[in-house]
Amino acid sequence: MVDVGAKAETHRIAVATGSIRMKPETLALILSGTAKKGDVLGIARIAAIMASKRTADLIPLCHPLALTRVAVDFTTDEASSAVHCRAQVETYGKTGVEMEALTAVQVGLLTIYDMCKAVDRGMAMTDIRVTEKAGGKSGDWKA
Repeated sequence: MVDVGAKAETHRIAVATGSIRMKPETLALILSGTAKKGDVLGIARIAAIMASKRTADLIPLCHPLALTRVAVDFTTDEASSAVHCRAQVETYGKTGVEMEALTAVQVGLLTIYDMCKAVDRGMAMTDIRVTEKAGGKSGDWKA
């Protein structure tokens, strides 16, 4: 792992986003709350939050961090038949939380896929990326 021992502790924030495209019928199923496995977006939100806290277990050489805040939001887009995910992760520490935000988004979208794959195997996760970060030596950045 990279040595971060000499770095200053600062308030670190990262925001990541991504989307999952699906058939209109699949989105309608999610919106109606009648998916066989339950509340798709509620369960995906919990999965995303839990995943952000386990990032160091999943990504080799990633520092384990004490997260101070994780917020995950899903918005539905009927026009493009998609669900968009936004995760904001925060900590006070010596290294950033971009990986935690990206992990949250990806696992949230994977959970949607898992819960709906019986009715739509063609769903596609797209545009997963960091859109903003703040804190640390390199300062603030926005896509």
